Amino acid sequence: MNTTPHDSTLTTADGRSALRMERRLPHPPEKVWAALTDPAALRRWFPSEVTVDLTPGGAMGFHFPGAVGDPGMTGTVTDVEEPRLFAFTWGTDHLSWTVTPDGEGSLLTLVHTFGDRPGAASFASGWHLCVGALARFLDGAPGGIDRDEGALHESYIGRFGLDRGTAEPVGPDGSEGWRVRFERQLVRPAETVWDVLSAGIEPVAGLPVPEGFTAGTSPAGPVTEVRAPRSLTYAVEPHSSVTWELGEGTGHGARLVLTQTGPAGWDTEGALAAWRTRIEQLAAALVDV
Repeated sequence: MNTTPHDSTLTTADGRSALRMERRLPHPPEKVWAALTDPAALRRWFPSEVTVDLTPGGAMGFHFPGAVGDPGMTGTVTDVEEPRLFAFTWGTDHLSWTVTPDGEGSLLTLVHTFGDRPGAASFASGWHLCVGALARFLDGAPGGIDRDEGALHESYIGRFGLDRGTAEPVGPDGSEGWRVRFERQLVRPAETVWDVLSAGIEPVAGLPVPEGFTAGTSPAGPVTEVRAPRSLTYAVEPHSSVTWELGEGTGHGARLVLTQTGPAGWDTEGALAAWRTRIEQLAAALVDV
C-alpha cells in the first residue's frame, strides 16, 4: 500500500476544520462523475453503500456492512452540477467533490469539513484509501479498499501537526498554575493501548504508577485514581498531577486525552516536549501491535 499522502491540506476556522485532498485521474470528467454519483459504482470504493436522490435537497442514506433496516447515518445533497460538482452532508460533516478537466483526464478535489480536528488523520487516511480504490475502479482493476494498519494514519498525524499539545493558564495569567494538554487519535482500541502502557503491571491506587504512564519530566508519585482501561491519574512532585483518558475515537481506535497540571512558574515547554516524545513512542509501538 502506498503510504505517501496525496496532495492534501488541513485548515481550521471558526471551530471547523477542512481537509482538502486532490488526485489526478487519467479519465474524463463524465466517467469520474458517474463513479461519484452512481450507487452501484460507489459501493466499489466508498466507505459505505449509499442511497441518494441526486437533486439539491435530496436525501442520502449511508448503509454500513452488517447493518439492517434504516441507514446508519443520513445526509442531504447540497449541490449537483453535472459533471463538475457533487456535495452533501453526512451527519454534521460536509463533503464536496469537484471534477475539473485536466488535459485528457480530470483533477478530483475533495473538501471534507468537520468539527473534530483531532480526527483529521483518520479522515485523511480513510479518504486516501477510498480515492485509491476509486482510481483502481476507474482503471478497470479488481480490488476494494485497502486496509491501513496504522502507518498511513500516523503519516497524516505528522503532516497536519496533530502531535502537538497546548499549555493553558489556570486562573488570571497562570497565577493558579498551568495545564498541559494533548488530544490524539490512536490506531488501537483502549484495551490494547492500556496493555502497552502498563506492560503487565496493573496500576493500583496508592501504589507507584507503572513507568509506561510517565514521561520522566519530574518524580512520579502514587496512582490516585484508576478505571482500567479508560483512565488513570497519579501525582507528580511538586504539586502536580497527570491524567490519562482513553475515550471513544473515530473508529480507528481510542482517543487519548492527556493532561498535566502544575503550579505557577512550571516549565510547561519542557513538559510539552517530554509528553510529545512519550506519546510519539506510544503511537509507534501501537502501529507494531
